[in-house]
Amino acid sequence: MRFKREGTIVTADLHGVYERDAKDLLAGWLNQAPADVTELRVIHGYQRGTTLRDMIRGGFSHPRVKSILPSLNPGETRLILRKK
Repeated sequence: MRFKREGTIVTADLHGVYERDAKDLLAGWLNQAPADVTELRVIHGYQRGTTLRDMIRGGFSHPRVKSILPSLNPGETRLILRKK
């Protein structure tokens, strides 16, 4: 998994990560996320990333996540973050 920051938006690439590991990695990152980050874009993939997509959009929760939105890119989900 790779994280890339561009201003207040961070992108996390989950290609090749199992569901249980992805959940732990995302929660760990969100626990340590800088206060000025407003959005986490999660790249889970489109054809083989449906398990990760469904986990993020349907079963993932964290106190820092304000809302979960689909992206125009079907292989990506946007997590809008609350301010600390």
